[in-house]
Amino acid sequence: MYCAREIFESFLHLSVYNSIHKKTGQEKEGKRAMEDSRLSIINVPRRLRAINKAFFVGRSIPMLALLYYRVSSLIFSSNSISVFPWFLMSISEFFFIFLWLLDQAFSLQPISRTVFPENISKELPPIDVYICTANPEKEPILNVMNTVVSSMALDYPSEKLTVYLSDDAGSPFTLSAIKEAALFAKSWILFCRKYKITTLSPELYFGISETDRAKLDSEFVTEEDEIKEKYNVLKQQVENLGKIITRSSNDRASYIEMIHEQGRNVRVDDDHAKMPNLVYVAREKSQGQPHHYKAGALNVLLRVSGVISNSPYILVLDCDMYCNNPSSARQAMCFHLDTKITSSLAFVQFPQRFYNLSKNDLYDSQMRTTFKRLWQGMDGIQGPVLSGTGFYLKRRALYSGPEQRKDIDLHQLKANFGSSNKLISSLQQDVNTDDLSNGDSLHEAQVLASCTYENDTQWGKQAISKQQFI
Repeated sequence: MYCAREIFESFLHLSVYNSIHKKTGQEKEGKRAMEDSRLSIINVPRRLRAINKAFFVGRSIPMLALLYYRVSSLIFSSNSISVFPWFLMSISEFFFIFLWLLDQAFSLQPISRTVFPENISKELPPIDVYICTANPEKEPILNVMNTVVSSMALDYPSEKLTVYLSDDAGSPFTLSAIKEAALFAKSWILFCRKYKITTLSPELYFGISETDRAKLDSEFVTEEDEIKEKYNVLKQQVENLGKIITRSSNDRASYIEMIHEQGRNVRVDDDHAKMPNLVYVAREKSQGQPHHYKAGALNVLLRVSGVISNSPYILVLDCDMYCNNPSSARQAMCFHLDTKITSSLAFVQFPQRFYNLSKNDLYDSQMRTTFKRLWQGMDGIQGPVLSGTGFYLKRRALYSGPEQRKDIDLHQLKANFGSSNKLISSLQQDVNTDDLSNGDSLHEAQVLASCTYENDTQWGKQAISKQQFI
């Protein structure tokens, strides 16, 4: 439901071979990590492992007794028994015991990890943020704009962030709304950085019950009131747009617009005044071509961003999410930049949480079992699955590595990834250093956003038709 908007939090675990977790109080390991400038360390919850193993042994005893009872009742029973009911009950019990045994793999090897963003000595790499929306009627535009503004306000160098909004509806109202949101974002980002605001979603921030404002700094209160007024104006504008939504045509050409472009060569002296780049993407739609929903949208974003910014790391978000901790990008980079693990690392997966839930949460809508137990346990047995959103992905991992080599045959690359020379070039460089507003790049991006680009390519056969990306 819409009322249970998703959050991805930045203080728990998970990645393909690595995870993020709150500091567990293991001071000795923490100090050792600080001394050798490690970016991350593995914390082994030995007490939890011991409890899980004791629980496993304790549960195994009655299960073995049950198996013995089932077998002995058939072989040694002096009374005749009905074989068919016995068979059904035995098969059911064996089946559930087998499922239980499989589930124990998540409990026997749980690990957690601690990160040290303050130890990052290298220059932080650029990140592309992908946000996907598909239907302005089901996904309110105001929520989408909150997600866009939240991602732009991450605690990360603004010149290293490029935010892409994929609008599968191709709605002119979403395009108008993102332009208004970009104007508001200038004030919101400055406010968040100046006062170290951690709740990056404006809607959630202003929805929190107010503290005693008399005890707050008068300058802060004044600026907060100004920002709130600006947000109310944005909210009213977006809500007015939402009232006149009309269905877009099923057939349309691709459209890409640079909403805000800082420029790689533009110097802004005040770091607080810098803004991330913001790009609107509406891929081509045709009734005669399959679109593969979110998987297709993400593949288009991968190609389009490759010729515009080509950042080596990608953050994927749903349109109704926000980051609960602004430092999530820096925490993810602790793993991606850690020389001891980066060679085997593909992505860092953050858990999801929900708000506006029942206080009792009887049905575990917070997904605590999934992210605190299952995913943490998977990290101990080579890592959890990708959850579809809230993850920092290494772009090179999507290309399986070989395409980064300089000696790959050009014809082979085009057979794999299509005829775009700019896209082929992006496979062999780490980041695009051209100005993002370059006309040639935008024109090439629109070609890459067509619904027929991947036809007859290896990309189309594997990444699109089999939907391997998501």
